[in-house]
Amino acid sequence: MTLSATVPGLAEFEDAAAVLQGVISHTPLDQSLSLSELLGVPVHLKLENLQRTGSFKIRGAAYRLSRLTAEERARGVVAASAGNHAQGVALAAQALGIPATIFMPLGVPVPKLLATRGYGADVVLEGATVETPLRLAAEFAERTGAVLIHPFDHRDIIVGQGTLGLEIYDDLPEVETVIVGIGGGGLIAGVSAAVKARAAVEGRTVRIIGVQAENSAAYPTSLAVGHPVEVSTRPTIADGIAVARPGDLPFEIIHELVDEVVTVSDDDIARAILALLERAKQVVEPAGAVGVAAILAGKVVATGPTVLVLSGGNIDPLLLQRVVAHGLAASGRYMTLQIPLPDRPGQLARVSELLAQAGANVIEVLHTRHGQGLQISEVILQLSVETRGQEHRAHVIATLEEAGYEPTVRAD
Repeated sequence: MTLSATVPGLAEFEDAAAVLQGVISHTPLDQSLSLSELLGVPVHLKLENLQRTGSFKIRGAAYRLSRLTAEERARGVVAASAGNHAQGVALAAQALGIPATIFMPLGVPVPKLLATRGYGADVVLEGATVETPLRLAAEFAERTGAVLIHPFDHRDIIVGQGTLGLEIYDDLPEVETVIVGIGGGGLIAGVSAAVKARAAVEGRTVRIIGVQAENSAAYPTSLAVGHPVEVSTRPTIADGIAVARPGDLPFEIIHELVDEVVTVSDDDIARAILALLERAKQVVEPAGAVGVAAILAGKVVATGPTVLVLSGGNIDPLLLQRVVAHGLAASGRYMTLQIPLPDRPGQLARVSELLAQAGANVIEVLHTRHGQGLQISEVILQLSVETRGQEHRAHVIATLEEAGYEPTVRAD
């Protein structure tokens, strides 16, 4: 296969791996029996959530900084990020003795903020979204001469991220499909180039599938028209891959090498995070779980041994709490019911008896006479119940309806 000069060669990735030896961890590849059964092929999880700083970003950041000249290092570096790139740049800069300034949005998760400061970076909080920090970082670089470290649109960043692909191939030479999340595109560009280059040496091909959050999916549109396009984005729990426009250099590589790009919903992602907690015992942030989400949602058909990249594990504990609850609800295992009742004795006991007969486990109860639209003779019973799946959930609702009640399921 003849590739354009845009695509880094195998020697570049191998040189980067040598540079990063001792700086990054060679993260484990763990087989998932439950996902293997679901997909019908062996599925392995690349546990990059266990990487230093909790994500793959340290690979590209450390390699990019290692290639700065002495004069560039003296000027310092600047970056903008909502979390993972910030931590990668901060740790790499600390290791090399380079002053680092990181611009982050005001709503950045506290654990990511504290970690970035803990690595010695000067952190500036400004703006509601990452667009403001990106602008301020560029202005800071122009004003001070600091080197701007882009999160994905630079060849050294892509090559550094691609060392993950070498590890995948070294640990599973028979791999036939690799599934990777996409934000700006730096990770999948590097992984696809490295994996396909290593496979080509043996006369093999490997299929690469990219996954985006449907609320922030610039690549399907861009690939359809053949050039990067900025799209309107909506809020998504996968903030780590919420990028409105593909990077120019990653796009060229992805357009040439990636075989398919699919999208997943926030509900899909929440279910995936829950599945990883329960079945794989892995804590993974939303952006890192999109590959699992694609499998659970039936969005991909893999051939042969398959690797899913869990790209990061830096999830805010408060978000994790909400995501688990949302994932349970999306899986039909948790719901909150509101039931209007006549204000007379025995109604609460009757509803509790019906739920017990239906096999639902009551988690929380709120019984109130105060509510909008209530008649004087009515009360509202709000119950949070645990169910065993969508069929059981429907059975619980039907049991209440058959007894003359009018339950409604409250949105999360």
